[in-house]
Amino acid sequence: MNWIKKLEDKWQVSRVQVFIILIVFACTGFTVMFLKKPVVSFFVEDGEQNILFTILYYLLILPIYNVILLIYGFIFGQFKFFWEFEKRMFSKIFGKKKATR
Repeated sequence: MNWIKKLEDKWQVSRVQVFIILIVFACTGFTVMFLKKPVVSFFVEDGEQNILFTILYYLLILPIYNVILLIYGFIFGQFKFFWEFEKRMFSKIFGKKKATR
């Protein structure tokens, strides 16, 4: 259980919050997984995906995943953690640097 302690330290949360946060990530992943089949069947008739569709799907699923993550975070009472998590993630993606003195 050393990895749980590492997550507690990294995220600066309690052990219970670590488990809740992991449950939120799991619920979000399963929701996105279950959404993929209806989305694919809506755009592609025979279920066969070309490379362009796959690229577009993964580009468009990122914002949807983040919204779902915030919704589950709210439901499980961890909205503040996930809001800060989202801000850190997007600042890393888009290269927004913090001002240093």
